[in-house]
Amino acid sequence: MMKLLFAPDSFKGSLSAAACCKLLERAARRVFPGAETVLVPMADGGEGTVDALMMGRPGRRFRMQVTGPLFAPVEACWGLTADDETAVLEMAQASGLPLVPEQLRDPRNTTSLGTGEMIANALRAGVKHILIGIGGSATNDGGMGMLQALGAVFTDAAGRELRPVGGELIHVAHADFSGLMPELKRARITVICDVTNPLLGENGAACVYGPQKGATPAIVEELEAGMVHYAQVVEAALSRDISRFSGAGAAGGLGAALGGVLGAELRGGADAVMDAVHFDALLAGVSLVITGEGRMDGQSLRYGKAPVRVAERCAERGIPVAALVGSIGDGAQELYNLCESTVFPIVPGPMPLAEAMAGAPALYEAAAERLLRAVRIGMRIRE
Repeated sequence: MMKLLFAPDSFKGSLSAAACCKLLERAARRVFPGAETVLVPMADGGEGTVDALMMGRPGRRFRMQVTGPLFAPVEACWGLTADDETAVLEMAQASGLPLVPEQLRDPRNTTSLGTGEMIANALRAGVKHILIGIGGSATNDGGMGMLQALGAVFTDAAGRELRPVGGELIHVAHADFSGLMPELKRARITVICDVTNPLLGENGAACVYGPQKGATPAIVEELEAGMVHYAQVVEAALSRDISRFSGAGAAGGLGAALGGVLGAELRGGADAVMDAVHFDALLAGVSLVITGEGRMDGQSLRYGKAPVRVAERCAERGIPVAALVGSIGDGAQELYNLCESTVFPIVPGPMPLAEAMAGAPALYEAAAERLLRAVRIGMRIRE
């Protein structure tokens, strides 16, 4: 029996990775009705990470009300794998940028508190492992909100507890971690993060990502000064620098809090997802893997984006790979050097971007069927 494995990344703004998998499966049923299909949606740690991982690792979902980035309540969902040992979370649900209206975007006023509330909820459920994606954040609070929700206390020079937002980092005089939840000592935390920035400096959280979250140049300077001060206070409390390691600047400094304070392991998005769903084991007996993303070009190869990591793992086992993509740019053909592969655009001809995005589901499914029919022709030629 033919076995097909589908491992696409999302098409940002139009198709989730889980939706791509379902469309591929529908097309496969028409072209190869007797084939076994395995769905393994890819994710990079941002929106859709929980859906992607829970499709690959069935379990239960829990909905809860948490503190949103502007302190208004929002509903967030996290997953628990069938063995009750691993919780799957994404920061975007609790502290994501889409939760902040454009006219209110100012990372001095946003908090990661809700993300910490989700983590606390998972810890109380007794999980042994927390897998959390931290892409798409609205915050630049150095993870102060998340840590506060887990029991840390941050006070100013007068001993008053501070509001956990980016604008208050400059006022942190004392950081007390003695009240952190004891459950943290019994749980391992893995962070899905494709960002390698340090916490501070021109490549740090405030300077690189602050403007995307609504910070003007003046606000960026204010946030940077606050983050430098905050990092010094935390270092004094823990006797270790939380600012320099790769990924510390992710999610407005949440990477520094998770990795530097809580001892979490930061992993590249695609690899963390593939390891979590036991991707290599799923490749056994697979005839073809279909992956893809919104645009494939030379950067996809240089930065090891999800379809490329998929192709690299398939190359080790001699499994051919086809990539369905929204568009093809210079350098996409480098994929051919990794393994037996091809790249298919989903659009049948020139069309406005807005039209392509609006019609993405139909375009994707039609392209998937064309691709699979070409595979079937190839099989007959070989015979």
